[in-house]
Formats: sequence, structure tokens, C-alpha cells
Amino acid sequence: MVIEDFDLPGFIAATLAEDLGQGGDITSAATIPADAMLTAVMNSRDAVTVAGLPVAAMFFQALDPDAEITTHAAEGTAVPPGTVLMTIRGNARAVLAAERSALNTAQHLTGIATLTRAHVDAIAGTGATLLDTRKTLPGMRMLEKYATRMGGATNHRLRLDDGVLIKDNHIAVAGSVEAAVSAAKAAGLSGIVVEVDTLDQIEPALAAGADRLLLDNMPPPVLRQALAIIAGRVPSEASGGVNLQTIRAIAETGVTYISVGRITQSAPAADIGLDFA
Repeated sequence: MVIEDFDLPGFIAATLAEDLGQGGDITSAATIPADAMLTAVMNSRDAVTVAGLPVAAMFFQALDPDAEITTHAAEGTAVPPGTVLMTIRGNARAVLAAERSALNTAQHLTGIATLTRAHVDAIAGTGATLLDTRKTLPGMRMLEKYATRMGGATNHRLRLDDGVLIKDNHIAVAGSVEAAVSAAKAAGLSGIVVEVDTLDQIEPALAAGADRLLLDNMPPPVLRQALAIIAGRVPSEASGGVNLQTIRAIAETGVTYISVGRITQSAPAADIGLDFA
């Protein structure tokens, strides 16, 4: 498995090193023969959208390169409770030592994909596209954004150098919307997204050359007014306080995109366990 701009082997090694410490799994070493073999199944105890199984497999293979691993669910697929996701047969000490790292990662990424899918389903048929944000755990962004893709979202910018987003603080320091946009264009930047908090910022942002407007913390009635002013001249993005209870009404206003931080920031871990056969 390859995730662009992410050192997955390094992540696997660092995560295992964090858990194994200097002495390794001292409990397994004391209680289990070195040549003992073990078959285990990873299963979902909830209805989930799967993400991260190839990463989980890498943890087991890092400690037992000869481990036989069979994945039973494709990434991005929805499965019911009780689904066997993966079967692992390998050295017992290695499987047990890798168990927590593998489960933590699969639970976290599957939790993100599952919550993302719920938001995608909530806006089905509206024409709006769900975006993720940079509200991710330090060091985990590329994995978490991979998980949102498995849940059906589209990635927003990956890094600060991956797109131009002029926010309220940029505008405050620059002095005005027009000044901020003009400075970005003078720097040779394109694809300029501008956050607007009020309706009276829309025309100045468009006149200055904004390529997309992020309509921040606007309830649906205000969003409709904003979209009437924009009149299709640029794509629109709704953001701020979006959740499963509010996202449908936001999508039905006709916005192009909806960005949701909570799909990465607040996704609960999926209930995935490892049972031994």
C-alpha cells in the first residue's frame, strides 16, 4: 500500500517501537513458546465503512514477514456487524505484539470512514460535495485523509502549500478582502479561495478576483442570500458547525461544497476486535 507524501513504513516502525519499547512484549515472551503459531480473525462489531486494513496487515508482517494474511473486506465498503475483516496466521508472539498497533489504526481509520460515509449519505442527491479539512491529528493527516476518501469525501487542501485559502485573520492583517486577494494574485497565486463571514464581503471578494468563496458559519437562509449574490460566478463552500443534523439543509441551499472538520477531528473509533481461533 502506498499513500502519497506519507512514509508508511516509517509510521509502522515508529508505532511498533512506541509500543514495544526496549524489551518487547515481555508477557508473551514469558508465557508463549517462541515457535507457537496462532490464527486470529479481525472482525467488526458494528456496521462500518472499512478503512485501514492494508495498514493493519503491515503491522503483523513487520513482526512476522511469513505471516499469512487474508483480507475479506475491500477498503471503502460498508459491512454489517459481525463481519470478519481479516484472517491472520503467524507466529503467536508476533501476532500478539502487533495486535494493539494494528487494531488502533484500523479502528481509527474505519471510524473516520464510517462517520464520513454518514455525512455523504446525508447529502445524497443534492449535488453538494463533502470536503474534509486540516483538522487532523499531527503526523496522521495523510492516513486520515485517506480514510475520508474511503468514506466518500473529497480531500480539501493537504497542506498550507497545497492551496490558497484567505481567511478572516489574513483579511484583518491585510486590511480588507480586496487587499488580501490582490496581494495573493500579485504573488502569482491562483485558485484563490476566500472566506467571507458577511454578505457585504461577497462582491468585494469577487471583484478582486476570488476563485471560490467559503461561506463561513452561515445558516441556510443566509446561505441562500449569499448564493443569490454570487449568482453562479464562482463555486461556493459552506463551512462552520456542520454536523449530521444540519448538513442536509445546508446542502439543499445549492452550495457546491461543504467542508466538515468533525469527520476527522471527532470521529469515534470503530469497534473492531481480534479474536483467536
